Amino acid sequence: MVRIGVIGGSGLYELEGLRDVREVRVETPFGAPSDALVVGRLAIADDGEEVELVFLPRHGRGHRLTPTEVPYRANLWALKSLGCSWVISVSAVGSLREQIVPGHVVLVDQFIDRTRQRASTFFGNGVVAHISFGDPVCAALHGALVEA
Repeated sequence: MVRIGVIGGSGLYELEGLRDVREVRVETPFGAPSDALVVGRLAIADDGEEVELVFLPRHGRGHRLTPTEVPYRANLWALKSLGCSWVISVSAVGSLREQIVPGHVVLVDQFIDRTRQRASTFFGNGVVAHISFGDPVCAALHGALVEA
């Protein structure tokens, strides 16, 4: 069974429809994640097919972390340590296109990361790696989401 991580942004603090729910606290080399991770199963088809989801509210429950306080590396490490092979991040953002209005769902395939004021790598301290950002979105996951 596929295990998918879901990071909820502003306004998404829990997932409805999860079964067999349990909370897991994970410690990482980067400190604690934003909150406890919620693990459960979600039916994705009428025939009873399910996926395992691991949900994490980016800003913590109660929206207590500002964007610069969110422990991004700890969040991703925790999801990976729980076996997530894909991560879907849900965010409330603006648009420069008038035809995209609040409430629309948009699936990106490219983006410009202008994030500042936080560590931007898992590497360092004697470990050097070069990661391509040419295709920042998983094509297989993007395709599955478009089909859904």
